[in-house]
Amino acid sequence: MNTLALLGDVSLALAALPMLVALSNFGLIRRPGASRFLPAISVLIPARNEAANIAAAVECVLASTACTIELLVLDDDSTDATPQILACIHDPRLRVLSAPGLPGGWSGKQHACSVLAREARFPLMVFLDADVRLAPDALCRMGGYMEAHPQLGLASGFPRQVTRSWSEWLLLPLIHLLLLGYRPQALDRDPRLVGFAAGCGQLFIARRDAYRRVGGHARIRASMHDGLTLPRAFRNAGIGTGLFDGTLLASCRMYACFQDVWNGLGKNATEGMATRRALPVWTVLLGGGHVLPFALLLTAPLVAERSVVWAACALSLGLRALLAIRYRQDARSVLASPVGVAMLLVLQWNALVRAARGRPATWRGRAYPMQ
Repeated sequence: MNTLALLGDVSLALAALPMLVALSNFGLIRRPGASRFLPAISVLIPARNEAANIAAAVECVLASTACTIELLVLDDDSTDATPQILACIHDPRLRVLSAPGLPGGWSGKQHACSVLAREARFPLMVFLDADVRLAPDALCRMGGYMEAHPQLGLASGFPRQVTRSWSEWLLLPLIHLLLLGYRPQALDRDPRLVGFAAGCGQLFIARRDAYRRVGGHARIRASMHDGLTLPRAFRNAGIGTGLFDGTLLASCRMYACFQDVWNGLGKNATEGMATRRALPVWTVLLGGGHVLPFALLLTAPLVAERSVVWAACALSLGLRALLAIRYRQDARSVLASPVGVAMLLVLQWNALVRAARGRPATWRGRAYPMQ
């Protein structure tokens, strides 16, 4: 067997793996059912320079149905019109707090969430980013998920990602590829499997008593990637975490331009894929399954005529198409899949090199050392 033929076989195996994992996951990660009771939920929103988002975020939360809520928003030393906008919203369920000074060793978001959690009064707490828009039944359904899974102390769902610029639709849908294609949900039932814990920092729901037993955000005070580190903190404390389909419960436009996408994904890369041990493995898995088959089509036309290479391409694009339909993603992200995966790997390697050189990550005007 020549080298090109061997690469074709490898690409087929690496493209088939995430398809099989995703198919097994589709039936396990579901939209939560509505609560049978009237859940009492504290909604906690950290806000730093969120003038473009905060009014809409608050409006959506206050429009929630079939639950009792309090809404706490922390103005985290904003320099824009965020505090003025909040001052114009009059609702007895809303409390606006001002952040104390950021202590050394804390990231801004984790400190803000910790302050908010101390003020929460209800037994369920929802941590919500200011760019997330909740559906009216979202909180009721999230409360229902916790009712149905009493063994869990923390759960999370990925909102539908609103993508408009080319870098958004090219890169952000890959979050679902990583989550659904390379993380068997069946293993999520065992809280001892800390490495399989996952979530989305945009939308968490936690039991207040479990959160306090864990130590809350103080356990991950320096983290820039609470989507991974908070669920792992719960599991390290022996408390289960869960994941549900948040596509119809919430939407979010995470970033608005290429620079924001690059900086936003890069700031927490070294707490996820971009480690010296993990990134070479991810490069083989993602590059081999989603980039290599198309490279073979372009560079080895004789090999490309073989069914194995075409099958690898079909599996890669087929998985992206299934994810796009299920999670309402831009169809262009499917067609440009090999380019997006290649760019994601470049971003991750750039973050790893940046960390090795001791260059800090920057976000919302603050600089943080790489983890």
